[in-house]
Amino acid sequence: MTATMTPPSTAAKPPRQSLPRRALALLRNAWRGLTSMRTALMLLFLLALAAIPGALLPQRSLNPQKVDKYIADRGMLGPWMDRLQLFDVFSSFWFTAIYALLFVSLVGCIVPRVFDHYKALRTPPVMVPRNLSRLPHHASTESGETPAAAIEQARRGLRGWRVVVREESEVRNGRPGEVTLSAEKGYLRELGNLVFHLALVGLLVAIAAGKLFGYEGNVIVVADGGPGFCSTSPAAFDSFKAGRVNDGTGLTPICVRVKDFKADYLPNGQAEMFTANISYQTGADLESDTWRDTTVQVNHPLRVAGDRVYLQGHGYAPTFTVTYPNGQTRTETIQWRPDDGSTFLSSGVMRFDPPGGMYGSEDERRKNQIAIEGLFAPTALMHGSLLTSRYPGMDDPAVAIDIYRGETGLDTGRAQSLFSLDPEMIKQGRLAKQTRVNLRPGESATLSDGSKVTFDGAQQYANLQVSHDPAQTWVLVCALTMMAGLLVSLVVKRRRIWLRAYPDGPGDDGPEQRRTVVEMGGLARTDQAGWGGEFDRLRMRLLGSEHPGGPTDQRPVARTESTGE
Repeated sequence: MTATMTPPSTAAKPPRQSLPRRALALLRNAWRGLTSMRTALMLLFLLALAAIPGALLPQRSLNPQKVDKYIADRGMLGPWMDRLQLFDVFSSFWFTAIYALLFVSLVGCIVPRVFDHYKALRTPPVMVPRNLSRLPHHASTESGETPAAAIEQARRGLRGWRVVVREESEVRNGRPGEVTLSAEKGYLRELGNLVFHLALVGLLVAIAAGKLFGYEGNVIVVADGGPGFCSTSPAAFDSFKAGRVNDGTGLTPICVRVKDFKADYLPNGQAEMFTANISYQTGADLESDTWRDTTVQVNHPLRVAGDRVYLQGHGYAPTFTVTYPNGQTRTETIQWRPDDGSTFLSSGVMRFDPPGGMYGSEDERRKNQIAIEGLFAPTALMHGSLLTSRYPGMDDPAVAIDIYRGETGLDTGRAQSLFSLDPEMIKQGRLAKQTRVNLRPGESATLSDGSKVTFDGAQQYANLQVSHDPAQTWVLVCALTMMAGLLVSLVVKRRRIWLRAYPDGPGDDGPEQRRTVVEMGGLARTDQAGWGGEFDRLRMRLLGSEHPGGPTDQRPVARTESTGE
């Protein structure tokens, strides 16, 4: 005999999935992970965490000067923080990404749950478990009524519950003559949960819509007789930021004048309150030239015609008068930038163009422009010839200025800073320094050609922001709806009770009167805290026994085990 050897059998390898199927499976798993409630909660926490820099760091949309100073004071760290958009948090790419992912995650979570809740509302309560004594709370008693009558009496005591009564033909593996009752309550808990999450989605949509269709404009208005402004176009603002679908047209026409401004400080110089008394016009007031008076404070804006006028900040605007050799004068009042928020030591620039016809040619007139650059102290403190400020209130104003003559650069076409001179004009010798002086109100400095520069004092200015958000009402509605839904989901409890009634032997009056056993069980589907007391009250109302379970009943015992439904 010859033996033949066969090669060992090899296990069959599963067929390798094609690349499109693997990509589809990867996308499916990613979608399931993104639309899980755990992911939505993580993204919500991450969004709150990402908003912290926006509350702690100065934001460019609110105060660009403060942002520039913050960056300059941080050396190399400041530019890196700017690259990470930490000064534009709420418009940064990473905050927008978290915002969009949270929106998608919530929608993916909520839509299936809405359909599941709708199916649950249409589904009758589950059938009675086979062994009610295994539930955490249960009781039993005896009744002289028929099973149907006992169940009917219990059903009348369950107003507000969803109740289903099943007779012997509908009960699986039941006893002869058995009648059961299934009742459930607390559907509002899941509804409140869904309302909360739907309102959260609505809140995200409303905030996004407000950013898309809204606008914000900042303007500095000098108080005490300043010219004011009218929001007819973006050019009326010092800075203007419109939504992505807003081109800056169709602005709400509002005219505002600041009658006076008052800043209240503590003795240590800390700001306590800022108040601006303003006059405004809007709508029909513009045609009738009617001015309305009101008061604006921090966090108390003027709300008119769907817009809000906020008081964002304040500062000082020095006034200088230049008297030329021929007796003609030029007076300007320009806001200066607060460099020190605690003492309001401010810096700025003034530029004066000579009166027309004073010099023979245009080139000669341009060479005789006057510029003033320096510091303003609302409460002066001198260290020799060095000026600083010791208090933010305007108790003893003074300026330390450099006076220049030459070309200020106003007609060169180059962009000019509101708070500093063009260093190129000074470097090229086209703008020459004439003198450096310290002045108090009423004091003057005379230049070599006889021109006199006088410091007249200073006025306060208010930084106003006009904000338009067409979705602000919906933001409020969604926020209130969120709170209502959350309250319902926390207060309402989901619970179920079951009753089973069946005949069990003859009664005390003979075989013709049969005894009915009524069993009752209860289960809290969410939290058992407080459910024991409620179950006892239900048992006493439905079973009619004064003592727990009656003389033949089992006293409800809290247990950890429960049957499947």
